[in-house]
Amino acid sequence: METAKYKRLLPPMRGLARDFYSYCKKHELRFQKCSGCGAWRHVPREMCPDCGSFDYQWAKSAGKGKVFSWSTTTQPMLPQFADAVPYATVIVELDEGVRMATWVVDIPPDQLQIGMPVEVLFDDVTEDVTLAKFRPRKQA
Repeated sequence: METAKYKRLLPPMRGLARDFYSYCKKHELRFQKCSGCGAWRHVPREMCPDCGSFDYQWAKSAGKGKVFSWSTTTQPMLPQFADAVPYATVIVELDEGVRMATWVVDIPPDQLQIGMPVEVLFDDVTEDVTLAKFRPRKQA
């Protein structure tokens, strides 16, 4: 993919989001893990919602999870997404317990299923931005 031609909105690279996406750039999926109680969290934030601690580390995720929910878009709200419809905005629940909004690729939206196992893949959409997306995982 030619990165100069990427026309869709990109996440803002500031604050804790910048930290999250810097790991994605390295093709690592990392989430904050509280040093006080061990709770994983996403979206990134300063304080643990479980115990109130401000201490955390960026812990590596196995990148495996399941489809928790999704919404299918059939009419684009922005012209940059016209070529993608229909597409699904998917909530993936990672094995570590966090949930994230993302794309599941390599499968049409009408074939998604609640509980479908998925695994992370990284899409280098520009020289500076890599997005974590998911694809169906083959069961062992």
